[in-house]
Amino acid sequence: MADPIPYRPIAAGSQPPLDLPSYRSTANRHPTAAPIRIPTTLTEASAPRFATAWYAPHDDMSVVDGRTAMGERIIVAGRVTDENGRPLAKAMVEVWQANASGRYHHARDQHDAPLDPNFLGRGRVFTDEDGTYRFTTVRPGAYPWRNPGPGWRPQHIHFGLHGAGFAQRMITQMYFPGDPLLAFDAIFQGSGDAAARGRLVADLDPALMQPDWALGYRFDIVLRGRAATPFENA
Repeated sequence: MADPIPYRPIAAGSQPPLDLPSYRSTANRHPTAAPIRIPTTLTEASAPRFATAWYAPHDDMSVVDGRTAMGERIIVAGRVTDENGRPLAKAMVEVWQANASGRYHHARDQHDAPLDPNFLGRGRVFTDEDGTYRFTTVRPGAYPWRNPGPGWRPQHIHFGLHGAGFAQRMITQMYFPGDPLLAFDAIFQGSGDAAARGRLVADLDPALMQPDWALGYRFDIVLRGRAATPFENA
């Protein structure tokens, strides 16, 4: 029998707090009472099965009906693992983002930046047996938001990782290296300590780049433990 793997609890301060005063909207949606434990049903724990047979992958967000989106084309790839480096295979990874001008393809986004008819801003991929995912998109633009400070969110991509059922979903954000807005962003700055925030910033990876076509960024995701990627809990 193999030696047991030690449990490594999440380090204090390495995950975002539920109530973050600098992120104004958390005041209206963070829990104000102790949680109530509700038994998990079989459906919640084991269904639905997120598989390619029912959820078709969409790994190239930079093209719609053969027409190329505006902006800087990029390739994003990485591995999804646990704290011991074991891969999470066949996990569904959903991504969504603003377009190159900083506007979401959503009715509630009334930012006066232009919409791009060739960019819908959403995709879906699955990890392989090694826990690796990969997709193509365009680098999103910064956009204004109603929060104290400079009032602009840095460039970022949202990630939603799905386990075997609805109760097993984790959400995080990927940021870009060297973005000056990171220093002022309440969400990024509130995402744990300096080491934890660093795990939200992708690395420019020459191995992923395709000459004359796309830059490449590597964003590895660790689901739990002391090196866990910060996830949204509020």
